[in-house]
Amino acid sequence: MAAKSSIPDIDAQIEKLRERRRTMIAKSAERFARAATKSGLAEMEIPDEELDAVFDEIAARFRKAEKKGTAGATASPRRSADRGTGTTAAVSHDG
Repeated sequence: MAAKSSIPDIDAQIEKLRERRRTMIAKSAERFARAATKSGLAEMEIPDEELDAVFDEIAARFRKAEKKGTAGATASPRRSADRGTGTTAAVSHDG
């Protein structure tokens, strides 16, 4: 038989989950900031609307790959050897 949880126990669990959520968001933000800095995007003046559109495209690409079950295989072959130079980030995606 499962023990009944008290309201303070539930409140403590909620607070732990909120803290865990904050930590996960911060780690995710740091990860993207590192990638933006490494690629040279952090130094470019790109309007937020353009960044949002590009990230939407990237997300769609990886969601599509996840559905096919090839998320890791799709991303790796497209990386160039000079990835860290920042030159690839300047390529226009206007079509």
